[in-house]
Amino acid sequence: MHEFRTHNCGQLRESDVGSTVRLSGWVHRKRDHGGLLFIDLRDHFGLTQCVVEPDADAFGSVEHLRAESVITVTGRVMARDAETVNPGLDTGQVEVRIDACELMSAAEELPLPVFGEPHYPEDIRLRYRYLDLRRETLHNNIVLRSKIIAALRRRMEAEGFTEFQTPILTASSPEGARDFLVPSRLHPGQFYALPQAPQQFKQLIMVAGFDRYFQIAPCFRDEDARADRSPGEFYQLDIEMSFVTQDDVFAAVEPVLHGVFEEFADGRAVTPLPFPRIPYREAMLKYGSDKPDLRNPIEICDVTEFFALDEVTFNAFKKPIAAGGAVRAIPAPGAGGQPRSFFDKLNDWARSDMGAPGLGYVIFEGEADELQGKGPIAKFIPADILARMADKAGVGPGDALFFACDTVDAAAALAGAARVKIGEQLDICEKDIFRFCWIVDFPMFEKDETDGSIQFGHNPFSMPQGGLDALDAEDPLSILAYQYDIVCNGIELSSGAIRNHRPDIMYKAFGIAGYDKDAVEREFGGMISAFRYGAPPHGGIAPGVDRIVMLLADEPNIREVIMFPMNQQAQDLMVGAPAEVSAHQLRELHIRLALPASEKKQDS
Repeated sequence: MHEFRTHNCGQLRESDVGSTVRLSGWVHRKRDHGGLLFIDLRDHFGLTQCVVEPDADAFGSVEHLRAESVITVTGRVMARDAETVNPGLDTGQVEVRIDACELMSAAEELPLPVFGEPHYPEDIRLRYRYLDLRRETLHNNIVLRSKIIAALRRRMEAEGFTEFQTPILTASSPEGARDFLVPSRLHPGQFYALPQAPQQFKQLIMVAGFDRYFQIAPCFRDEDARADRSPGEFYQLDIEMSFVTQDDVFAAVEPVLHGVFEEFADGRAVTPLPFPRIPYREAMLKYGSDKPDLRNPIEICDVTEFFALDEVTFNAFKKPIAAGGAVRAIPAPGAGGQPRSFFDKLNDWARSDMGAPGLGYVIFEGEADELQGKGPIAKFIPADILARMADKAGVGPGDALFFACDTVDAAAALAGAARVKIGEQLDICEKDIFRFCWIVDFPMFEKDETDGSIQFGHNPFSMPQGGLDALDAEDPLSILAYQYDIVCNGIELSSGAIRNHRPDIMYKAFGIAGYDKDAVEREFGGMISAFRYGAPPHGGIAPGVDRIVMLLADEPNIREVIMFPMNQQAQDLMVGAPAEVSAHQLRELHIRLALPASEKKQDS
């Protein structure tokens, strides 16, 4: 018999009854039932109930065991009585009568419980992550993550992609976030950077003549944490393809994501192929966001034209409109039956959380062909204009319209947030479904609100629609780019683009954004140099693995699907990182610390 186990703790079935087995694992729970001691023994694979009687030789060694101690038990497999069968457990029809029990490792008193998974402070959970990972939900999330990554690899290979690895120690590059820098011992005063993404390398792989690259790539960014973003490091399904159009990228990526989500949806529906494509400007108008949650049926509409009419005397909106602002209407289906407190709370939310003056609203009553409005601003709007407004917004009797008025961008942001809030409050969003969409046609350039200069809108390395001709002849603010985002349930999984592979177009695009040729050469000389030796048209995308797992695991916080995450302050509480290093190490790297004054005082 094997020294530690003949079976794992999720393996025994009725067919094993009568056999002698050996199991090893952790004491998940110990129960005393009138002298009989029951041990729920747990390992990676599952849980088996073990039992020992008071007169058994092993009783004394089992009696004093603490939870989470590691033991090896030997005994006979017995069928459970019909009334004690546990249908919720794979091994629930059998139990092991313990003949011998050996303590492999005793557990001290636990700083957090494993059985039952009660809510516990996050700092405790992260400090003792190895215990937290024993909990069933988190353990299952990490196993799910592994299975999802394996499925992504399998599907990418089936689509004809080949996995290549790119460097971890590389050069600093302006990707939009702060780099993590690594000092060089051999080159004093010089630094490597951890890659924010393999962007330049994967493009160079295309220039090198490879095709259809992918990688489960680690990325490193020194940025703040959010519920859907881990500080420090994350993983993405990095993809690049040669000789492709935007449609080719979509055709390659959609089946992979659709297939993985269907495989792990656990009964939830997934948007059928092909995924809807929504132009950026349409998304900002209808949803107030470029990452819309399409489970919410509410669509925002522009009603500026109505409030600009002389007959409408609601003057609070007149000044913003005259300054070039906008009024967005957010339908609230069925909200007419809500109490006054529903509307007051939304107004309070707009003021306190969004910093807005409030949300005006109109409640519609009467018949479809003779609508009447009520509410604080209804009296300022003639009945015929209210009817036209309701028709445009697609609302009728029993519905309400909320209004957001500000600059175009601020009105869109407030309306988008209100759309989410109203959908939640009215409980009208679809459940148990993954709603995908592409956001396309991002503006290549935008105007800086502070100084009016032209700057890149999304990704400076994207190919402008219309190429060099568009850059030469068109208003920069009207030029669109071959840039796209893929969004699921209001979470952006990735941005991507057809790349600008021509140096002449790159110089022109950067020139419009205020970069002279020397600056472009200085910042991106390696890439441009490579493009001079024959670069194929290419494009790609990089869906976030952590976010994919978070969605499929139905977890609101990304730390619940990462094995060893950092906290919101980018600290690993378990291993104590970041940490000070010795003076000897600093001397080897030719580094002298210049700490902020506040930290100097704390250290003294």
